Amino acid sequence: MAENGLDQELAQLQQVYQVIVEFLVNYSFQLLGALLIFLLGLWLSNKAANWTSNKLRQHNIDVTLSGFVSNLIRLFIIAMVIIICLGKLGISVTPMIAAIGAASLGAGLAVQGMLSNYAAGITIIVTRPFVVGNTITVKEITGQVADIHLGMTTLTNEEGEQITIPNKHIIGEILHNSFANKLVELKLNIDFATEPNRVIPLIEEVLASFSAVDKAQPVQVGINNFTDAGLELGIRYWIPTASYYQDKYRINMAIWNVLQQANIKIASPIRTIKLLNSASEIDAVQ
Repeated sequence: MAENGLDQELAQLQQVYQVIVEFLVNYSFQLLGALLIFLLGLWLSNKAANWTSNKLRQHNIDVTLSGFVSNLIRLFIIAMVIIICLGKLGISVTPMIAAIGAASLGAGLAVQGMLSNYAAGITIIVTRPFVVGNTITVKEITGQVADIHLGMTTLTNEEGEQITIPNKHIIGEILHNSFANKLVELKLNIDFATEPNRVIPLIEEVLASFSAVDKAQPVQVGINNFTDAGLELGIRYWIPTASYYQDKYRINMAIWNVLQQANIKIASPIRTIKLLNSASEIDAVQ
């Protein structure tokens, strides 16, 4: 019994060996050709993608758009190579394409939200309402663009937080793009007796002394309003988003110091309270 079982196993191994040998004899050239075509296709796809990316960068095309186009070309060439390799092996791709199309329809209905994010991502990459490094505000969320993907856009702020926004929430919304800088708006009151032409140049000198203040955008300092506390001065300037609060606090301290040195006091509202001591005075007021 043991010898019969061993003979059967040897016979099965021999059959498997014959099938493998027959397969290699009949299809070895097809397999080798398909492998060579696939390797050549990978090399060609990388070369084409790198060439496209370099050409786009030479024409000052945005790095996000150039990366998207080069990756799209790479995927297209690889897909064509796979179809050629399957044809080389005698595998018909027509039923496979039909099956993929049917599966894609079902998957598309199940992942409509994801597809809408991808469609919005393509719109962002093509139309370029912002690029990496810009400062944008979407739905009261502000940050500096760190990366743009097909499905989402990643922002960062001065605290090092990473903010991920699905692209479908960006397209169609009101978008504020202040590029690499962010606006600082400051208001302070001075007494009506204080000459504003004396205060405004001092503040302008402080702002001019800070290299972080964007010199391409004009600094704006002037009378913003007339209030019960005095003259309200408005101060507007631009600083880098990456160090927004750090630079803002340093500039505020410098403005305070220069006003103190010039004996200029920041005014505050003054309210007069009258105390009524007698009932007759209360009745008179009523």
